Amino acid sequence: MYLIFLVGGLVLDCATCDARVATMNNDNALRALTAKKWKSQYNAPDISPETINCTGCREAGVKFSHCAQCEIRNCVKSKGFNTCADCDSMETSTIVGNVHQFMPVALENLKSLN
Repeated sequence: MYLIFLVGGLVLDCATCDARVATMNNDNALRALTAKKWKSQYNAPDISPETINCTGCREAGVKFSHCAQCEIRNCVKSKGFNTCADCDSMETSTIVGNVHQFMPVALENLKSLN
């Protein structure tokens, strides 16, 4: 299971993420639908169908444009980890604390990676 954390605190399983699915299937209709949805959901007018490309955080390849702004992803990268699950501070981290508090399944998913 792969996790991606988007701006706004939404936690997704990459296997079901519309950006990844659209990328892997080269599905332009899904890209357009996802861009429209995320533009509104995240108040992000710069999201367009052309930006809906991602192979997932842990896979080589293109990443969704807003991944560069993800505090969680940047923390993981700065520590040289693949995911938060590799970090001894995962359960007490202030960076992912709100995610774990409001979405306990995210913590369980991360624990299952180890």
